[in-house]
Formats: sequence, C-alpha cells, structure tokens
Amino acid sequence: MNEFLLIDQIVAALGEVASGACVRIGPGDDAAVSITPPGMELVSSIDALVADVHFPAEAGPALIGYRAIMVSASDLAAMGAAGGFILVALNLPEGNPDWAAELARGMAEAAAELGLSVVGGNIAAGPLAITVSVHGFAPAGQALTRAGARIGDDVFVTGRLGGAAAAVARGDLASCQLPGDLDLLSRHYFHPRARIREGVQLLGLASSAIDLSDGLLQDLSHIGERSGVGFDLESPSIPVETGATLAQALSGGDDYELCFTMATAPPSLDVAVHRVGQVVSKPGIRLDGKPVTPSGYQHFAS
Repeated sequence: MNEFLLIDQIVAALGEVASGACVRIGPGDDAAVSITPPGMELVSSIDALVADVHFPAEAGPALIGYRAIMVSASDLAAMGAAGGFILVALNLPEGNPDWAAELARGMAEAAAELGLSVVGGNIAAGPLAITVSVHGFAPAGQALTRAGARIGDDVFVTGRLGGAAAAVARGDLASCQLPGDLDLLSRHYFHPRARIREGVQLLGLASSAIDLSDGLLQDLSHIGERSGVGFDLESPSIPVETGATLAQALSGGDDYELCFTMATAPPSLDVAVHRVGQVVSKPGIRLDGKPVTPSGYQHFAS
C-alpha cells in the first residue's frame, strides 16, 4: 500500500466528519487545531484496541470501525462531555486499502451519530491495532466523576447488560461482516451506543458516573473506591439482556452503558434506566445481602 494514497482514501471515506464546529484545521496538516467553546473544559481519553483482544480481526471492517469509536467515546459520556473531536492511530498490516476505507466508513458513521469530528491521526505498518483518542467539552467545573457518590443515593444503569459478553461467549463474532449480519447479542458487541446525550442530561444531577466497560461489579467498585462508599445491589433489578446470564450482566463487560448515582429519580432519558441498588456506608459490594467479588475484565490477568 502507498501510505499517502491510503491516507487520502481514508479522509475521503470520513467525509463530513473530518470537519466540525470546533475544528479550525482538520486532517492534512502536521496537527489539528480545535476551538474550545467559552465556559467549557476539554475532557480527553484514549483507548488502544488490539486485534483479537478487543475485536475479532476477521470481522467486517466497518463493524470494527464503528465499535472502535463508540467504545472510546463512552468515556466522554461517563463525564458528561460532548461535541468534540477524535484522533485515530492505525497499525495496519500489508493488505487491501479498501479494508482501511471500510474501517473509516464505520468510524464516520459512529462519529456522525455522536456529533464528533475525526480530525487526524497516524498510520503505521504493523500488527493490526487501532488507537482512538477522544476529546469532548463539558461546562467548566461540572464534569461527572467517580468521586461523588453519597450514602443514601440510588444506583442506576442505562440499557440492558450482558449482551456483548453473551455474544463473545457464543464465539461467532468473526463471522459478522455487515450490519445485516447482527442479531440482538452481536449488535450489543459491534454496535454499542456511547451514551453521550444521556451523560449531558445527567450533568448537575448525578453525584457520580462511570461507563460499564469491564463489568458492572468491577466498574461500580471504582466509584466505591473513589467515593469512599459501598453498595447494596438487588439481583432481580439487574437488567439482564435476553440471551445473557446474570453473571454476564454483572461481570462480562463490553456493555458501554452508564452507571450513575443520584439522590432522586433520574430525568427521562432516551434509553431505559433501571435502579439496581443503593449507596451505603459499608465498603464493598453486596448482592442480595451477600458480599461479592468485583470481578470483570482486566488486562494482564492470568
């Protein structure tokens, strides 16, 4: 592949999402230049997605691209940030440039749905990997964090949990090539939804928030550690997706829904919200009164 022709092909595939209201200079220069709106703070995160660890290398490239953007932007949703931009670094083995263009088209679809711009990145030859750096804006001093849960708050989650973990356990994700190939479970995996709009709606209302990337128990434990609290959960209230198990909903990961705490009932959001428990003073997490280990996905685990 010719590197510079490939870059041109990828930028063409990105289309309108290569520009945006906060973008002064997009792809094509040594660096992008963005504009921070008055009264806003920049919220940034970065994720490295490795082939056959974070996605099946043989799956359709547009599905992989869509997933890469959504799972990375989920970190912005957890902090109530929106309306920003994305940088993408690709490690690509020698191969078909059309594959990279399809990857970019999947990324463009996801970015457009979230109102984000893809403003630049980098390409290198090597084992397939995708690094996505996301940047959004939140009102100064108001970004949601993990460190605000208060005793007596209720614990809520958006959507339904365990679907992506059930799809991974089923073991047929590499065969998915197009959106039409996706059933309920594989759609949870390849087409998760970063809850950007919902995160913004929770600003000033939720006391803490996190996105569910590594499993409800493990991610909720991070709120507990940062806030100095514990949690009592109720298994009948956990919104388990059809075809998934309670264990997959609790510890499977890859849901990318929001988990948040509030002292009152949450506002009406664009997705179903479920109360799953309460914030308590006793450290740790209990399910139906019994202590549970906050297990979930971890890199470098044996």
